[in-house]
This record gives sequence, C-alpha cells and structure tokens, in this order.
Amino acid sequence: MYTVEDLALALSQYLPYEQIAKVKRAYYYAEQAHDGQRRKSGEPYVTHPLAVAEILSELRMDCDGLTAALLHDVIEDTGISREALTEQFGEGVAGLVDGVSKLTHLEFNNQIEKQAHNFQKMAMAMADDIRVILVKLADRLHNMRTLDAMPAHKKRRIARETLDIYAPIANRLGMYKVRVDLESLAFQAYYPMRARMLQKAIHKKYGQQRIKDTQKLEDTIRSELAADYIEASISVREKHIYSIYQKMDKKRRSLDEIMDVMGVRIVTDRHDSCYRILGVIHALFKPIEGRFKDYIAVPKSNGYQSLHTTVLGTNGIPMEVQIRTEEMDLVANNGIAAHWAYKVSGTSSMPSNHDRATKWVKSLLEIQQKARNPVEFVDNVKNDLFPDEVYVFTPNGQIIELPSGATPVDFAYGVHTEIGNTCISCRINRRLAPLSTQLESGQTVEIITAKNAQPNVAWLSFAITGKARTNIRHYLKDKQRENAISIGHRLLTRSLNAFKTNVEELTAEQIAQVLANHQLESMDDLLESIGKGRHVGYLVARELFPNIDEESLVTPKSFKVNGSEGMLISYAKCCAPIPGDPIVGYVQVDKGIIIHHLNCPNVQDHLSNPERFIHMAWGKEIEEELHISLIVTYINERGAVAKIASSISDTDFQVSNLDIIERGRVSRLRLSITISSRVGLADVMRRIKAVRCVEKVSRETIVGR
Repeated sequence: MYTVEDLALALSQYLPYEQIAKVKRAYYYAEQAHDGQRRKSGEPYVTHPLAVAEILSELRMDCDGLTAALLHDVIEDTGISREALTEQFGEGVAGLVDGVSKLTHLEFNNQIEKQAHNFQKMAMAMADDIRVILVKLADRLHNMRTLDAMPAHKKRRIARETLDIYAPIANRLGMYKVRVDLESLAFQAYYPMRARMLQKAIHKKYGQQRIKDTQKLEDTIRSELAADYIEASISVREKHIYSIYQKMDKKRRSLDEIMDVMGVRIVTDRHDSCYRILGVIHALFKPIEGRFKDYIAVPKSNGYQSLHTTVLGTNGIPMEVQIRTEEMDLVANNGIAAHWAYKVSGTSSMPSNHDRATKWVKSLLEIQQKARNPVEFVDNVKNDLFPDEVYVFTPNGQIIELPSGATPVDFAYGVHTEIGNTCISCRINRRLAPLSTQLESGQTVEIITAKNAQPNVAWLSFAITGKARTNIRHYLKDKQRENAISIGHRLLTRSLNAFKTNVEELTAEQIAQVLANHQLESMDDLLESIGKGRHVGYLVARELFPNIDEESLVTPKSFKVNGSEGMLISYAKCCAPIPGDPIVGYVQVDKGIIIHHLNCPNVQDHLSNPERFIHMAWGKEIEEELHISLIVTYINERGAVAKIASSISDTDFQVSNLDIIERGRVSRLRLSITISSRVGLADVMRRIKAVRCVEKVSRETIVGR
C-alpha cells in the first residue's frame, strides 16, 4: 500500500525538506479529519487524497498544490471550516481546497443542475488559480481507477460526466496522459461491451506478430537516423482505444478504415532535428497525401507542439509518426502541469501553454458573466472543449485559433466582442462568403462591420464557440427586454386610453399596488411582462381602475405595426399576413404578439381568451421583410421550373425554397420568397404569370378554407 513516506520519497527528488514537511503535516491533518470514514471499497478514506497527491507528484506539482490535494475533501466531508484551514495552512491552500469542494448545502432541481453549479464554481476558482483544475482532474482520475466499488447507475453517470467534461478539459490543458487515462477508464465503464469487443478486434487485426514487427520497425528507423548522425528515442504504440472508437463512431468507419491505429513517436534533442527526421521518415515510407500537420510552426491552442505525418508502414498498414523535442514531449504529456515542473527546477524557458491555458480560463469568466444560468454556462463551455482546431488568419497576419466547425461569426467574436456584435458580412480569402461558412485552416478572414448592426438570433444555429454563443444570447436577452418594455408600454397605454388616461398619469400608489399584486420590483418589470404576454394590458388597466364601469370605457385605437418593433412581434405562419391584409394580434405568453389574418381559422382557437386579442393595423411604411409562399400551376414542359425561377432572379426578392408538390402534365410548385410590400408581391406574381408555361399563380394561405 502506498504510504505518506513513499510520497515524501518521491517529492524529495524536486522539493526542499521544509516543503515536504508541510505536505506530510497536511496528510496527518487529513488523516485525523477523515478518521472513521471509509470509501465504498472499504479502505480508510485518507487513502484517496493520498492517491490524488501521488498523481500530482508525478506531474511535479508544487507544495501548495500537493497540500490542497491532501485536504481537498476536508471542507466537504468533515466539520472543518475554510477558516480553520486558512489558520493552519494559509489562505492560498484554503482557497484551492474551497475551489475543488462541491456545493453540498444547496438544493437543486436535478442532477444536471447540480453538476452545472459544481462546475461553475470550480471554473470560477480556476480563474483565480489554475491549480484547482489540476487537483480536480487528479481527484477524478483516482475516482475512475476505483470506480468498480460504485453501484452500476453511479458508474455510468460518473463515466458520462468524465467523457463530457473532465477528459475534454484535460485535453484543453494539454494533459495527454491524464486525458487518455480518463477516457479509457470512462469508456470501459460506460460502454463495457463495446470496449471489450473493440479491444478484441484490434488484437485480432494487429496482434499477430506485433512484437516482432514493432521491434523491426524501431530498428529500421533507428539505423536510418544513426546514419544521418541524429540522436533520438523511438517508441511504437497503439492508439488508445477510446480515440479509435471516437473515429469509428463520428466518421461512421470500420476498424479497417481507421488510418492511424499504430503510431510511432520520435523524441529528439533539438528543434531543427525534427524537420531532418521528417525527411528521413518520408524517404523510408510513403507519406499519405493530406496527412501532414506542422504543430511546431503553429501550436495547438493548448500549447501542444509536434510534427505529425501518416505513412504506409512496411506491412502496408497506415501509421502516424509524431516528431518532437524532449521539451515538447514533456509539454505534450503533462500540458499545463509542465509549468510547475519547470518552475520547481528553475528553468527560465517556461512553456507557452501555461499562458494559453490561463487565457482560456480567463475567457470562462466572460462566458459566466453573460450566461443566464449554470446549465447554459456549462453548455457553452462544452462547445469550447473541441479536440480539433482550425487556424485562420486576420488580414494583418495574426493567427486565430478556433474549434473545428467554427464560422466567421466565431472568428469575429474571437477577435473582439464588439466586432462580433457589429459584423454584417465577411470575406474569406478576399471573396464575399456567408457568415455560416465553416472555416478551414490557412484561410484569411476579414470581417465587415457596420456601426448600427447587431447580432442575429439565426447566428445561434451555426456559431459554436462558447464566447460567440454567450455574447449573442446576452445581447439578444438585453435587446428582448428593451423590446418587451417598449411593446408593453404601447399595450398598456392603448388599454389605459379606454380609461381616458395614460401611463404617465398613473399615481405612485396605483403602480405600487399593482407591482405588489404581481410580486414585481419596478414599472419596467411590469411593462416587460406585458410585452412578453405574461400579463395582459387590459387586465392590468382594470386593476389600476377597479371602480370604473365597463360601459363608460371607450374603444382603444388599433395597434399600428411598422416592422421595427423587434423580436416580440411575429407573423403567423399559418396565414402569412402581408401589408394590406386585415389583421388581428394575439398576445401569447413569452412570445409576444402573434399577428394573424383577421379571417384565419386558427384565430378561432383563441376565442376563449378574448382579452388577449388586439385590433391591429399596418403602419404607412412597413420595414419588416415578410416570408410568403406562392403556388404556381404550370404546364410541365422541358425547362419549365428553370424559366419560372429565372423570371424573378434579376429582382431584389429572395427565393428561400422551391418545392414541386404535384407532378403531371399540369404540375404545381411551391415558391417561398421574402417580400417587403404588397406592391413587391404583385410585381413578383406579374413576372411569374408572364412565363409562357404558367397557368396560375396564387398566394398560399389557409385563410378561407
């Protein structure tokens, strides 16, 4: 059994005696605090924090980090307070322990919310001290190693959480060894049968003669490097099982189609030797086109540096070759934890991945501040934990790192929040492109902005980075409140007009009474609630003037629509009203005002709530772009559809969809277009009718059915 003396012996290789003494004192303090407590396996509880400290000692963690590892469950599982820890071990250690501790005294609606709160607290503590996540990762790793003692349902929950959150964080921080261990253990716990079957298939395919082939491959490469006077260590490995499973699952490929199940790692002493070794490898084996990546020139976002190339081995099986220096290898395996190894040894050249990781953790603060709740925060952070990156350039040559699948909107927010908020279009390699385009490494992206532009809710369908999604949601949330207050003011004013008064003439006592009735804090909160349909303007007006007789009320004026009201006024898809149609509004909870054609059959469904209906009228100049569908009946001759489409191709109207709904000698198609006026609709219909094969054009609507 591993003991505190074993830990002290390991620490003596890089820590001074007085610091080792502090770590040992923390162990005895934890042993006493956890006295009588046992793990599910039956072992004394203190064996767990000791194992966590052992994992961190292998990463050469500093004294305070090791002390916190030994004490990390003291606040959560014993009666000892943070103040007591501060008195004994200092504020730094107490802060680390508190950052790792779970939220044990709050009530949550469900397990997802609980996990979200825990992760949010941990992330905020990470922003103050990155060692919090290192202790937590070591804690999770030991828990995964001893997961067999847990009941089956808890095994699956912990394994899923590890795959979703902790392994990606380890990857984001460049901690390869920890990530691989977490993924492998979690995969075996969550998919035990798949893990066994895949391991068996790998052994069957690559197990025969593997040892002999591996030794032969190493000898061949070593002799070629020696001939060029290059010193290097060579290791041949099998890609870890979860990585193989992910490639098979995501890309829907069989094991035979996975390119790099076998891998060779070559570690040398000098930077320039990496490129010389690459030349030797490409002379020995045939490189596979498109499978070379230079992460030395352009490091990954977690600081990882290496040359990657995939070649055909002697047996015709593809293998990935990684080439790096000893320093790069240390950073590749330990990631941000390598920072403390360098710090303790006194080496002056600190790995840059510490700065990169710190920058990423700081960005969590911005996401947290603008997220509506912890669940949304965790959801956005997950989007930032992609293992693959693309590297694109700004027009002045600066490299921006983004997750695979990122779009120009993600790029814009990656450069600066204000650029993201005001972008209207982009150029990729000097050519205009849609904002939804998925970016590829090496492209140059230029964002075009406009002073009065603002984020679009449609961006949420393709923006993937946490920073972009959080800022879009934050802006839209603020804008929605602003719109809701404006609409709520108009609706309440309209209702008060029936009482021959307006909002400005209300007394403080009247307002205070209504706010108290609905448990609201301010007039803006009340107006927002009315604008969002949670409260009805007419009913609020009745509360303000309860003693006025219904017969004395005057009919309020129609609510004018001009198209600039924002996202809380929308048009019913069932009847698709356009300027000139008679319309009526229905106030729907949390959706605002839905505008229907006055004769729409669906309006009848809402008659049980007449107070939610509003007389509506079109403003003189409607600014809104409206989506309608036209049904075109035509003779099905050669090129007919192309002629119909081209008839409006030279106009400003956008065709969003063209769908043939009936085929035959006489066919019908549905043409979805965007217009801004009734005049525009008439122009489009006139152009289509002018096509020789067209027999009839009509606007699709359920009105009158």
